[in-house]
Amino acid sequence: MNFTTAEINALVGAYLWPMFRVAAVIATAPILGARYVPARIKVMMTLAFTVVIAPTLTDVPAVDPISIQALTIVAQQILVGAATGLIMAMVFSAFMIGGEFVATTIGLGFASIVDPQQGVQTPVLSQFYVILLSLVFVSINGHLLLIHELANSFRTLPIAPEGMPREMLWGIAAWGSEMFRTGVLMALPAVTTLFIVNVALGIVMRAAPQFNILSIGFPVTLTIGFMIVLITLPVVLPLFESLLTSGFDVIRVIFSRSP
Repeated sequence: MNFTTAEINALVGAYLWPMFRVAAVIATAPILGARYVPARIKVMMTLAFTVVIAPTLTDVPAVDPISIQALTIVAQQILVGAATGLIMAMVFSAFMIGGEFVATTIGLGFASIVDPQQGVQTPVLSQFYVILLSLVFVSINGHLLLIHELANSFRTLPIAPEGMPREMLWGIAAWGSEMFRTGVLMALPAVTTLFIVNVALGIVMRAAPQFNILSIGFPVTLTIGFMIVLITLPVVLPLFESLLTSGFDVIRVIFSRSP
């Protein structure tokens, strides 16, 4: 069998170019790209998804793998995939930020453990929210929806040297404000309530200086803080659903912008 250079380039590109986009998504997306997932599993997922997606692609550019144009295509695919995973990661980071606000307010800021997804120290309360929402994400097949959007992206945003326009990158950066907004909304009840509690304790200490407020202040704020976390827990899931839906909408907008 004889193959021309163009045929070899087309065969290589049919699997090589989509693999970079798939690998970027898996490396940056939550759960799939977590640190506790072995690198071997990530490589196997990348290869498996690429083998399934590649035969469905059309109009894959036949470019010499060792060329400037090939490097441009690789950079664009990594950028699209990394942007997708980053959006999903920001959804979970919003609740990690909110949990850190609450933990610091109620006095649990010193109780930190290593985050298995990012490899940094975070408060225990933040880990509680992240683990809870990770289970919710998997239970509603959010990871399958992410893979589905990834497969559709090759149809709406084909492989080419040109990828996302610059304004879309600014749009992703602007959408990052939703992460902080959701974190503040999540922590607002606890911060407001404990502010009132601290003011009340300050008034008591001012009115009765002989009263050892430090010995009971911490247990009181901690107990009230746990009660607030328990009461506001049903509100976390609607916030997560709203932010997750918004994240997938942003991903669809990115993929629908043809170069």
